[in-house]
This record gives sequence, C-alpha cells and structure tokens, in this order.
Amino acid sequence: MLRQISRNPILVSLAFVLVIVGRTDVNSVTNWNAPLVWEGTFDPVVIDAIYKRMDPRIAVVVFAVGKYTRFVKGFLESAEKYFFVDFRVTYYIFTDNEKDIPKIELGKNRTISLVTVPSANRWQDVVLGRMKWATITIDKKFTRDRFPYERRPESKAYIPADEGDYYYTAAVWGGYLEEMYKLVKYCYTQSEEDAKNNIEAVWQEESHLNRYLLYNKPTKVLSSEYLWSDYDPVPEDIKVVRISQLVKNYAEVRPNGGQ
Repeated sequence: MLRQISRNPILVSLAFVLVIVGRTDVNSVTNWNAPLVWEGTFDPVVIDAIYKRMDPRIAVVVFAVGKYTRFVKGFLESAEKYFFVDFRVTYYIFTDNEKDIPKIELGKNRTISLVTVPSANRWQDVVLGRMKWATITIDKKFTRDRFPYERRPESKAYIPADEGDYYYTAAVWGGYLEEMYKLVKYCYTQSEEDAKNNIEAVWQEESHLNRYLLYNKPTKVLSSEYLWSDYDPVPEDIKVVRISQLVKNYAEVRPNGGQ
C-alpha cells in the first residue's frame, strides 16, 4: 500500500489510467477505484518520469532490533539496486545495536540515519514498538472469512465478521509524511488502549493497521508481488517478486524464541 501518488489531479488521472490497463488475469482496481498494482499494469518509464519531475524526498523506515541486524546488509544492497534508483532516499534504521549496522556504499543523494531504540524481550513488543517509534502493504490472498483479522470485540482492532476488503501486512507500506503520521499515531494509541484493558490484538500492530485501512481506504494497493515469502512457491499470476520475505529461523532470531 503506497500513497505516493501525486495530489495533482492531472497526475492522479494519468497514473490511474496506466494501472487499469494491461492484464485480464488479475484484479487491477479495488472496489473503491484505487489502483491495485501488478507487473504489466503500469509503464515504469512513464511513472518514473512523473515522479522525477516532482523530485520527492523518500524516507525508508526500517527496524533492525536484536538479531535482525544480520539482514540489514542484504536489504540495503538490494534496495540500492532496485528501490527508487536515482531518487533522493534516506534510510532511517531503528536499532538497538548501532555497531552491528554494516557500512554500505550508497548512490548519489542517498543516506543512512541511525536511530537508537531500546531492546525488547518479546518479538511482539518489537512490532508494537514500530508504531511507537515511527515505520516500512500489500494484500495477501485469503477469502474474507479466513482473513486473520482481530475478531474479539474487546480489542480496539476489532473487525466484524462481515467486513473487510483485503488483508494488509505490516511489512511494507508508505505514503505522504502527514498521512503516515496519522496512521502510526492511530495504531500506537489503539494498541496502548488495548494494553490498558489487558488485551493484545491477535497480530499486534498489524491488526490495528487493518482496522485503520478498512475505514481509511488506501489510494493505492500493492499486489502480492510486493511481498512474497521465500517459503512458498510463486503462483502464475506473480510475474515478478519485487520484495522477498527471507526464510529464517524465528526461534533463533526472535528475542522470546518466536513464541
């Protein structure tokens, strides 16, 4: 889910037209008329030309806490090859161990800023902390009745059984700074309210994210190409895996053994 589409109505119309043509084997638009982005539904040359004229400053917020620092090198190297090449990019790396963050040669107008955050004893506290400190969605393929939404009415992340559009993961998302601040603040305050009531949403901040996006529709939705797990075979409708979720031993890398 990227909200980087221009607010200029001319550019919005152009970008929308680019998205809705090109493929018939997948849905390329949501039921609220937002583009659903797949390979073959847009012209990357034209899209790049639009955004280069805007010359945006792009911030990437990454959390590398505990043993997850081992994945930073591969992440940065791949981002330097494929992520907004020739744009102004700052990687904000939130970490509890700055000395483990590798030195990577960056392209022109691309920088790294390290932000120190406290360590955590539970991986659940790490993911909830992302909303407290600041954050980097995509829909996964489920039928609505199988979406892993928070179904307990006691939680602030509650979504009724007959509601829901997509399931958005909390792994990769972004947009304009002011819109992201609203989203992050909402998820953090709602998770704090849950904590006061001695309840934790089933998927922590991701559950609150899904409730927020259900009632605050995104202007663009990324397909499964933008986050696919290396654990799973790639289906035919995914032509390009743009972001890969690495195979890892959660029991070893997570602070409380993945429990």
